[in-house]
Amino acid sequence: MTIQWFPGHMTRAKRQIQEKLKLIDIAIELLDARVPISSRNPMVDEILGGKPRLIVLNKSDLADPKATEQWVKFFEAEGHQCAVVDSSTGTRVGDIPLKAKQILHEKIERQIAKGMNPRAIRGLIVGIPNVGKSTLINRLAGRNIAATGDRPGVTKGQQWIKVGTEMELLDTPGILWPKFEDQVVGYRLAITGAIKEQILNVEDIAFTAVKELSARYWPTLSERFGLTQPPKDIEDADEIVRVMEEIGRKRGALMGGGRVDLEKASGIILRELRAGKLGRITLESPYPPGVEKLLD
Repeated sequence: MTIQWFPGHMTRAKRQIQEKLKLIDIAIELLDARVPISSRNPMVDEILGGKPRLIVLNKSDLADPKATEQWVKFFEAEGHQCAVVDSSTGTRVGDIPLKAKQILHEKIERQIAKGMNPRAIRGLIVGIPNVGKSTLINRLAGRNIAATGDRPGVTKGQQWIKVGTEMELLDTPGILWPKFEDQVVGYRLAITGAIKEQILNVEDIAFTAVKELSARYWPTLSERFGLTQPPKDIEDADEIVRVMEEIGRKRGALMGGGRVDLEKASGIILRELRAGKLGRITLESPYPPGVEKLLD
């Protein structure tokens, strides 16, 4: 699978965001809790510079809570405050303005000491396409203001959106695309649905998903699909295909002669994973393999 990165678009997005930084007090970096690194633009530190920042792990209701806890500790060790939310359900979305106020506490106190009446905090949400930016804005605002959709570039204009009386968010079309230097990033975003299947091979995506799940969540995978034997070697492609075929047989994804329809089986695997039917899954750890077990 070849995934292209568009540097022209990145340059425009970078310029748009940097122009808006002069207007805001805090940047809110939105990540997918299931793939925090893959859903993070590697240029974000350069783009945001020293602007105060709150990292928000979205879609937490679908992510492994133990892994999310590790990611929070990881980002806090980097010097960032972190909020764990789910914009679709509204889970803990109210933590965002509270944590933003905490981060800007000293600035607010200085304004009060000078006899000033602090204005509403101004924030800008930064995130790659399909990570839930517009859904989060609508949740925070308590009404449908920002356009939502399953394709990048839905936001066309620019507007200030009030979040209660103490915060305003700047909704902007400036979008940061991921930079796919590592093809694993592209596959993981495809597994979680950030990259649409129409432009990728669904069997390749499901193959990677089964490989990842076999390594990290075999008991969950085997229970959901009634599987009998894990891959003998996680790096053996034939073994991963064997597991996919077993899933296909269990779910009746068959063609003439009893052969497994791998495309249909792949669709079943991805739909159930994305819908949370395999449980709460996280595909990335901030630590090397084995180390995270020591931290549980």
